Amino acid sequence: MNALSAPLRGGREAAHVRAADDLRQVRFCVAIRSSPRLATIWQGFPAKLEALSSIQQTGIVPGVATMATSSVWRVQRNARALERLQHSLPAVFPQMVLTHALARPLVPPTPRRAVESYWRHHPVRADKLARALARQGRAPDAWAWRLVEAKKAATPESFRRPPAPFRDRAYAPGPGMCCVCGQPVFRYGWHCDLWKEGPNRRAGWHACCVAAWDLWTTPSNYIRHLKKLQNRRCAATGARLLSAAEVDHRVPLFKVWRDHRAAGWPALLFFWGVPNLQVINRAAHIAKCTAETEERADNKARLRRNPTDGATASS
Repeated sequence: MNALSAPLRGGREAAHVRAADDLRQVRFCVAIRSSPRLATIWQGFPAKLEALSSIQQTGIVPGVATMATSSVWRVQRNARALERLQHSLPAVFPQMVLTHALARPLVPPTPRRAVESYWRHHPVRADKLARALARQGRAPDAWAWRLVEAKKAATPESFRRPPAPFRDRAYAPGPGMCCVCGQPVFRYGWHCDLWKEGPNRRAGWHACCVAAWDLWTTPSNYIRHLKKLQNRRCAATGARLLSAAEVDHRVPLFKVWRDHRAAGWPALLFFWGVPNLQVINRAAHIAKCTAETEERADNKARLRRNPTDGATASS
């Protein structure tokens, strides 16, 4: 028997009883833990479970169209996830993360997954926080941003990859420290110690730094968030963004390597973060890339004529 169709067949009545029990447990959890704002978000979920418990042999909810099998599965899955969440949720937990978790179509079953989901859905906040955490420290004295031709662990082969001194094994900060910003990692990958337990020695990334690193390395995956920041207007022309719009770096990364590498870390992270990202229409992007290519060609020709001009840049 198909697992998704089971609640609507022979085991339907038993599934309804289990769903009603889950509903009572979840209501108790929400009553003792949630704020009025969380209670408002929660209002729709008990209604779905009550509708599920009233399904007749025909699978029809009174006054409502037939509930799809996927909807039945989702309601039951969320009831089980919320039961797991209430058992593992500590007395102290970030309210905005819990608010986000309860509002998701599929509720995260553990606090750790709730934290990861929060930062994954708020990449702009993650970028700002990750760069702020990095500014609390500084790069090791012997570290320098460099590129290699052959593959080597933690050493970038292209200037398109953001500099990360603590991802190099020679400068690894040790257990319980983030390999992106170099700051302590606490419970659930959080960036501050709300639980007074000290760093989590089994963790090597902040949850926000994971989301920020993904934004820095694959910004095109977050075009929806960047479009919203620009009110869906092209940053180059001011026209409305079309469906073929593309993500671009305001200061090209080749210029960062050529002109700004002496800025050092963590100041360099600015050029991979949201302040240096823009969404522009494809035609404007092509024109900008063409101008940049011509500029690079002119610079190469100038260096061939006078190699001493590039001595400082190549050192």
